[in-house]
Amino acid sequence: MTFWKTKILSTYPPRIPLSTQSDGEVEEPSDADSPLLSHPDRKTFVINNTGGTLTIQLSSSHSADTYSYSYTYGPKGLPGLLHNRYAFLCAFFASIGGLEFGYDQGVIANVLVMKDFMHRWPLTPLQKGTMTAVLEFGALFGALLAGVYADRYSRGQAIVWACVIFIIGSSFQCFAQHLSHIFIGRTVGGVGVGALSMLSPIYMAEISPPEVRGSLMALEQFSIVLGVVFGFWTGFATREYPSSMSWRIPLGIQLIPAIILALGCAFVLPPSPRLLILQGNEEEAAKTLNLLRGGTSNLEESNMDALVQLELLEMRSETEVIRRTLARELETEEPLRGFKAEWKAWKKLFSERYRDRTWIGVLIMVFQQWSGINALLYYGPTLVQSIGLRGDTPALLVSGGIGIVQLFAVVPAIIWIDKVGRRALLRGGSAAMALSHAGIAVLVLIFQSNWSAHPFAAWIAVGGIYAFTFSYGLSFGPIGWVLPSEVFPISMRSKGVALSTMSNWMNNFLIGLLTPVLVDFSASFTFLIFASACVLAHIWATYFVPETANVPLEDIDKLFKAQAGVEERVLRDEIERDMGLHRLLRELVDDG
Repeated sequence: MTFWKTKILSTYPPRIPLSTQSDGEVEEPSDADSPLLSHPDRKTFVINNTGGTLTIQLSSSHSADTYSYSYTYGPKGLPGLLHNRYAFLCAFFASIGGLEFGYDQGVIANVLVMKDFMHRWPLTPLQKGTMTAVLEFGALFGALLAGVYADRYSRGQAIVWACVIFIIGSSFQCFAQHLSHIFIGRTVGGVGVGALSMLSPIYMAEISPPEVRGSLMALEQFSIVLGVVFGFWTGFATREYPSSMSWRIPLGIQLIPAIILALGCAFVLPPSPRLLILQGNEEEAAKTLNLLRGGTSNLEESNMDALVQLELLEMRSETEVIRRTLARELETEEPLRGFKAEWKAWKKLFSERYRDRTWIGVLIMVFQQWSGINALLYYGPTLVQSIGLRGDTPALLVSGGIGIVQLFAVVPAIIWIDKVGRRALLRGGSAAMALSHAGIAVLVLIFQSNWSAHPFAAWIAVGGIYAFTFSYGLSFGPIGWVLPSEVFPISMRSKGVALSTMSNWMNNFLIGLLTPVLVDFSASFTFLIFASACVLAHIWATYFVPETANVPLEDIDKLFKAQAGVEERVLRDEIERDMGLHRLLRELVDDG
């Protein structure tokens, strides 16, 4: 036990309201009647302290006492965000990384159809697709490199460097004098975007209280969609400028949030307490976590709440579980270093124990992208024109509505994702998306030769695009980022999520590259491809995706044939006992 841990335990507030429930009756334990000794059956102790609640379940037997517990720092949802103001503000600031990701998606749709841009650099469909797709290609490597750098140094430093790379890429685009500058800028900027798309959610999850982690992750999705809307309508507002400023301004605006995010991470945002524990800096982790949970960073002046003590012990236990599990699976007791050790760790994802989970993470990103959402975001005006709307302004207005519809769909997704369940939303969303695409394909096939005589059919097709977008926002949009983080056991979670993110960017790259070519070949065929992908997604969600909603992460293994985390649970319990977590629970009950 370290010095700061001993000091914290010795200064814990001595009086904690404690209620004991046994067989439906409520009783208060007396000083002469210790609950651990006088009640050998199962007990539930509810401890309320400084706005948080700790529930301890104790099962006593002749051999040992067994503890299980849960805790919250406050309410869930919006009240919980307000209760954890400092953590909420830090996460909100970090979500600027998602805003950058979404802004680039939204702004490119306008830039590609601006008069000055098209006159200056006439693009073939293949060039248009390549210019859009090189950002995803850069993002693929950005996500991979960010994971390595963030673990070795810090999340904040990694975000700063990602912003610097993004700023360099955006500057190339904003001040481009040749088409090659655009390609270079989007490739370099893509590295920054890919890194931010992984780093911001990781940082947000690691600083979040458990009861609002889902809400804060939804904030990341909300920021992405908000960036899409802001990027699109910024380009729409400048499209009629008579010079290159029509596209330089929207491409330059994205420099501002990147600079703000870089400065904030360098000088304002606190480090991740989980990473500090991983790096052995336990005293700094204690100060940071205490600050994030509403206390102060000075442990000499402020006693640490019991829940913070408990969470710190969980972090220490989690770190030790990761170290021992990876050492066992890689058959080495030495610290993991070098390419060979990394390669062996990555190969584990495709072993029999983890293969089914790996495919869930990879395939949900495949279906997310081939549903066609980013084809609409990147080439909205082009696709809208293919279904019969003529003129730049109507096409842009309808295309801009796609982002707004998706923004509204985020709200019910936040409400239903835990109540209805992941699997039900995936099945219903994929079915609705498939029907929408199929209907659009049929309308294009029938009326494409004479849209002007059938304006009503064109608007029905627009309604189909909006129906698809709303269905996507309820299902594959948010769940595509949630599911990979749930299905992997703790020792493989970071690599599993990284591989899933790489799958997202690879398929994003293919969509950006091929969509202009497919639309030029046949618009109806393009929508049929998206419809087919949604049908396959429905079959996959029905027969291969387990329901993870409201299932504790420790019990996810029961949903799979290969229970990779059974040994981890036994090991974790042993480590928690060795590090004093169960002793802390006993002290909290006894001191009541």
